[in-house]
Amino acid sequence: MKRHLVIATAAAAALLTGGTVTAVAVGGSGSGSAPAAAPAAAPAAVHAHQDTEDLREAGAARVTAPQAAAAALKAVPGKVSGLDLDQDRPGLVWDADVLGKDGKWHEVTLDARTARVLKQHVDREDDGDHAREGAALKNARTDAAAAAREAAAGHGTVTSVELDDDHRAKAVWEVETVTEDGTEHTLLVDPHTGALSTAPAHDADDDDNDGGDD
Repeated sequence: MKRHLVIATAAAAALLTGGTVTAVAVGGSGSGSAPAAAPAAAPAAVHAHQDTEDLREAGAARVTAPQAAAAALKAVPGKVSGLDLDQDRPGLVWDADVLGKDGKWHEVTLDARTARVLKQHVDREDDGDHAREGAALKNARTDAAAAAREAAAGHGTVTSVELDDDHRAKAVWEVETVTEDGTEHTLLVDPHTGALSTAPAHDADDDDNDGGDD
């Protein structure tokens, strides 16, 4: 009897406040009826970061990351430390960072459809980050183009390549790809061995937050 009273009271309260109610059976002592079945648990959500903008840019690009690296090095001989596919004022472009043979850092912007150099300039900012990155780049046996090819195999289109030494004990190529369903992947390529691994979840979250700040 108490069980029915509890349910009826809860239902009445819900009607008065305009809400809904979930009936919960409260068994009393000596009751012979079976308790009400608990509601089924909701399925666990599967986390997958999707980015329609990156997918759109990847689909529009006609120049791959390795081709962009080759074009950048043709303009500025040296070593590529980073590539980024981006919709910029000139249109869809690859932005390339190159440590030139002249010892200077160069920024090269390439048309993502033709690989034509749109602009380039010397980055005159001199700081400790450039010094560390330059040392890691000179010691790397796997270059940006090779890292991009390794990550692209089975993981979609490469949209970004960066030699990252800011958050790790040693430098590593961090490569971002996007698959046909818009899912982004962050992959790591060892600059010495070329071995491929998946970035830890917190690294991927950091990348998502960085993208949101731009």
